[in-house]
Amino acid sequence: MSYKTIQDTIHGSVKFSGLFLELLECPEIQRLSGIKQLGLTKLVFPGANHTRLEHSIGAYHVAEKMAQSLELDDEEKDMVKAAALLHDVGHAPLSHTLEFIIEDKTGKDHMDVTQELIEGEREIEDRNCPTIPEILDEHGIDPEDVSELIREKQDNVKITDFNVHEGQGYFGEERYLYQMIHGSLDADQIDYLLRDSHYTGVAHGIIDIERLMQTVEIHNGNLVISKGGVPAVEGMMVARGLMYSSVYFHKTARIAELMLAKAVDKLETSIDDIYEMSDWELMSFVKRQGGYQEEIVNQIKYRRLYKRCLTLSREELDKAEGVDLGSIGKMKNIRELERKIARRKEVDQNKILVDVPYKEIKLSEPRLTKTGIKIIDEGKISDLSHYSPLARALEKRPTQPWALMVSCPSEYRDEMGKEARRVIMEE
Repeated sequence: MSYKTIQDTIHGSVKFSGLFLELLECPEIQRLSGIKQLGLTKLVFPGANHTRLEHSIGAYHVAEKMAQSLELDDEEKDMVKAAALLHDVGHAPLSHTLEFIIEDKTGKDHMDVTQELIEGEREIEDRNCPTIPEILDEHGIDPEDVSELIREKQDNVKITDFNVHEGQGYFGEERYLYQMIHGSLDADQIDYLLRDSHYTGVAHGIIDIERLMQTVEIHNGNLVISKGGVPAVEGMMVARGLMYSSVYFHKTARIAELMLAKAVDKLETSIDDIYEMSDWELMSFVKRQGGYQEEIVNQIKYRRLYKRCLTLSREELDKAEGVDLGSIGKMKNIRELERKIARRKEVDQNKILVDVPYKEIKLSEPRLTKTGIKIIDEGKISDLSHYSPLARALEKRPTQPWALMVSCPSEYRDEMGKEARRVIMEE
């Protein structure tokens, strides 16, 4: 059987053959080589040029290691490895940068598009090979089974909801394959924390992957960690929280992403057309529109970015009359607030950016506040929080240092900060 070995920066040699080599060579997977894993974060962390393809290879490798540790049968191994390799094929250019805009316009996120690609409801037209579902079918794997592992499900089973047999709680449903791809402890986030930490040079994302692999188990159909793995799990959760606050939501990178997202939002074209584009194709397309779009692309290219003029915490917003985070975070309300702020000083509303990231965080990383990992100790199951006060604290820790941020060109910074505060806090 022919095979290829890829030398990965994080995991070393990763071998592909058979089904996985065919999937790797699909245009849907290869497109990911032109999509930055961290979008425009490279403007703050210049080393962050790694791609979604690299991450997909890494997630595949971690899933393989976990499957071997759990001693899954060959059919389950193949299904979970295929899901790990394919889990990001639906990403738009620049990864999560445009997700909130796309979801607002189409009602779909990258997981919806991923499922469409895996199930054959959407495909890249320029191809000279079988589609993803055709490859899976040829190797005896049901595409819908793989697709089911991608989509987030409710994964917050409480100890009190367990069934009980002979004094021991059990879950009653086999969920371990799904949890390996999209749970509180999964191949996806293990790889992205290690990879993003390495390429940004930020040490927060370092986790003990070997210890996690040694202590993960299947108990009554669900992934659990043995008591000895609690420190490794705590380390992973601390890494996740710190990477979000210090890297993924760094204010400067966030402002650049908001600038581009607003330019894309104002395109007079179907947003669905961008799903076959790479990063550079999208930027070229946006620039060719001229006017405002061209101006924004050039500002990002030469790092002439807007500046933060106001940040408000959740506590401050709670004191404002008529401000509700749930409603203010909707795109139409954000745009209306930008218009109100701009009118106060007769500034072009395109020059004002309002960021309310709460809903977007839930969209891009729904696992972020979850610490629902179960710990097995002498045959008994308990929540992680029973062993770790740190887990309870992480659930309450804010992911980003603001609940609302306003940005604008540097020449308006001082006056627009004051006006934005008046509009938000007094009206």
